[in-house]
Amino acid sequence: MSSTLNELKPGERARIEKVGGSGAVKRRIRDMGVTNGSLVEVVRVAPMGDPIDVKVRGYHLSLRKEEAADIHVARLD
Repeated sequence: MSSTLNELKPGERARIEKVGGSGAVKRRIRDMGVTNGSLVEVVRVAPMGDPIDVKVRGYHLSLRKEEAADIHVARLD
């Protein structure tokens, strides 16, 4: 099932299919290890939904809700 990273709930895991966006933000996200094929797990989501704490490639990363909305993922069961 394909969705975006901001739609996942804490504890859910997914495989990154595509990193959208453009320019410096997209480049910064890719430099932090968020690349196609990587596994990602949502650790926690702040009460208002921003930021989203994820674990990717063994480390924690905080993403803004709008950044996470540009990352397309396939949920894992």
